[in-house]
Amino acid sequence: QVQLVESGGGLVQAGGSLRLSCEASGRTFSSYDMGWFRQAPGKEREFVAFVSWSGSWIYYADSVKGRFTISRDNAKNTVYLQMNSLKPEDTAVYYCAARKTTTTPSDEGGYDYWGQGTQVTVSS
Repeated sequence: QVQLVESGGGLVQAGGSLRLSCEASGRTFSSYDMGWFRQAPGKEREFVAFVSWSGSWIYYADSVKGRFTISRDNAKNTVYLQMNSLKPEDTAVYYCAARKTTTTPSDEGGYDYWGQGTQVTVSS
């Protein structure tokens, strides 16, 4: 069992930055691939970023490529999402998720554990 807790969300102006954190419980964090997803009001949840258990494979949605950076620190059981050049359309609840399956990283059905989410609001 893995429990995930996100933090770092908030209100920021367009062009600003935020750093989200997702801390995992348990001693097996380093064996899980991690993903970030987001859900805007009235929209379906969508994939944002992925990092493999070793950190060697990283993948981004086109909408955030070049602006967001995912990273992980297995010693701290934490995955991060550095978000720069934020836009109003980045406004959403952001979720981290953990998986051991080998489906496409953007497939949310392949993730076994989810956090409760953290709100990110970008004002124009």
